[in-house]
Amino acid sequence: MNHRHRKVLHSLFSHPLNANIDFKEIEHVLLELGAEIDNKSGSRIGVTLKGHTAAFHHTNHSLPKDEVVQIRKFLETCGITPADFPL
Repeated sequence: MNHRHRKVLHSLFSHPLNANIDFKEIEHVLLELGAEIDNKSGSRIGVTLKGHTAAFHHTNHSLPKDEVVQIRKFLETCGITPADFPL
């Protein structure tokens, strides 16, 4: 995982919550972590990672804070923490 991906991963877990994250960058991080991404109807995507599946709303701009929290919780259930990928 390159530095840019690690930086995005750390921003997902930052306090206070960072909502200035582009969804495309999060997609790249998920792919780098080994996730499978498929497009769903509307503007949603399905993500499968380490046996866990979730659906997220695909936006063309920065993510809302509740979506950042959902992605953070999904990564935590998959056993991924920013401590595993130090900057």
